[in-house]
Amino acid sequence: MTSYTLPVLADPPALAPGTVYTVASGDLRLSANVTCWPTQQQLEADLTAAVNALGWKIERGHGVDPAKGHGFIDSQRAGIEVFKQIPVDAPLIVVEAVWQYSHHVLAGLRSHRGPILIVANWSGEFPGLVGLLNLTASLTKAGIPHSALWSRDFTDEWAIGGLRTWLETGQLRHDTSHVRDLPALPDDPEVALGRALAGQLASEKAIIGVFDEGCMGMYNAIFDDELINPLGIYKERLSQSALVAEMAHVSDEEAQAVRRWLDDAGMTFHVGTDEASELTEAQLLSQFKMYVAALRISDDYGLDAVGIQYQQGLKDTVPASDLAEGLLNNVQRPPVLSRDGSRELYPGAPLPHFNEVDEGVAVDSLVTNRIWTAMGLDPATTLHDIRWGERYGDDFVWVFEISGSVPASHNGGYDKSYSMRQPPMFFPLGGGTLSGVSKPGEIVWSRVFIMDGALHVDLGRGTVVELPAEETQRRLNATNPQWPIMHAVLHGVGRDQLMARHKANHANVVYAPDAETADKALRVKAALFAELGVQVHLCGEVNL
Repeated sequence: MTSYTLPVLADPPALAPGTVYTVASGDLRLSANVTCWPTQQQLEADLTAAVNALGWKIERGHGVDPAKGHGFIDSQRAGIEVFKQIPVDAPLIVVEAVWQYSHHVLAGLRSHRGPILIVANWSGEFPGLVGLLNLTASLTKAGIPHSALWSRDFTDEWAIGGLRTWLETGQLRHDTSHVRDLPALPDDPEVALGRALAGQLASEKAIIGVFDEGCMGMYNAIFDDELINPLGIYKERLSQSALVAEMAHVSDEEAQAVRRWLDDAGMTFHVGTDEASELTEAQLLSQFKMYVAALRISDDYGLDAVGIQYQQGLKDTVPASDLAEGLLNNVQRPPVLSRDGSRELYPGAPLPHFNEVDEGVAVDSLVTNRIWTAMGLDPATTLHDIRWGERYGDDFVWVFEISGSVPASHNGGYDKSYSMRQPPMFFPLGGGTLSGVSKPGEIVWSRVFIMDGALHVDLGRGTVVELPAEETQRRLNATNPQWPIMHAVLHGVGRDQLMARHKANHANVVYAPDAETADKALRVKAALFAELGVQVHLCGEVNL
């Protein structure tokens, strides 16, 4: 009889009574993890004090690496090894004061059987709120039960009450009464337009170009072909190495022509000479070459939208992609000719760009572009991180920020836009932003996401407000002053309601000229998605 050496599995760790285990998912970049570690330590100390006060003790599931200078789980393999040391039935809290890569802990969370709570500090600094929303959305897509909680320092009554409920029951539910399913729509011109555009998309089909899927750690942002193909949307999978190769074929004169166009349009560039800490002319030249290269590759493949992942894929190769991304999303932008010079590429229109290759935004931006174009509106759209927010006057005003770029029309034009160097912590080779303060006006906000194995979309209305310059600067200083900011007031959606419901770290936004037009455009969008079989939800005060 043949004999085999069988693997010996270690006995699972024993669960200590009254003990909660914690883990901390971090960035993939060492510079970010080291910089953010003191803030993470403070959050963990605050949480530990709150848990101890409720009669429980905390056991950290992994140590601090003195050689690295931080205590984050910083890779998928590290996460798998950490979870081997955590009792599988233990109450588990994932503590986040930072942007984190969800796949670092996803493998362990998939097999964990105890109750899971994701917590974050209510701060825009690094930011844990964005990391929490990414992780909860990823767990929703994966079908992993979980709860979530957020607080400035876990001393407030609301957070302590939520923590007590979770410790006692293993569950925590928040108010999501602002969400309702789409009712039957009337037969009117807007609904007819939405259904007609849905039929056109399903019949004629569209292609989204995906440069290096998933390298930002956003499991929630990867949409399976089987879910989007029935909508008429297909992927062209591209390598960012091809983008760098194409950049090498763009001449300095072509890149300088982009710079001259932007100078003539009134855009401001904050340039210096130190490559390590300042925005330089060489960095800008590279970014303009990327803009040209992205359009030419998109033309090669007949793309209807494109997404550049950048940060992990390109951060050690070329300056940031953000400036190019913002230019792509605007109607008015520097003209780019085909390689032979015979025609302009995508003339008079944006080429929708979905930052960080968030494919939920890809679907949304593609649909939004077609609706707003058909209605004769400015179709410039962008995603924002749901970064943070505070009350100002009678309103809760969100800080919506994006890592470096918005379409210039969102700022009121290129003459109200500027470019600053990206933070070295995230962008070692620099590169500029397309930044500014979003203009006051009416917006439609949305998110396409995956839940229970199906596509869903949340639709809502909002108003972008103008705050005093000193308040805007305070908010920028509390987050990333290099990045564009939107002061958003969401209609009929409270702070904790949005955090409890939103299934992404990103929200998609688009302007309308007035409230009535915004309501009509939202109705078109609801009709289009419903016609394609996407489950539509209305959030807050939405006038149908």
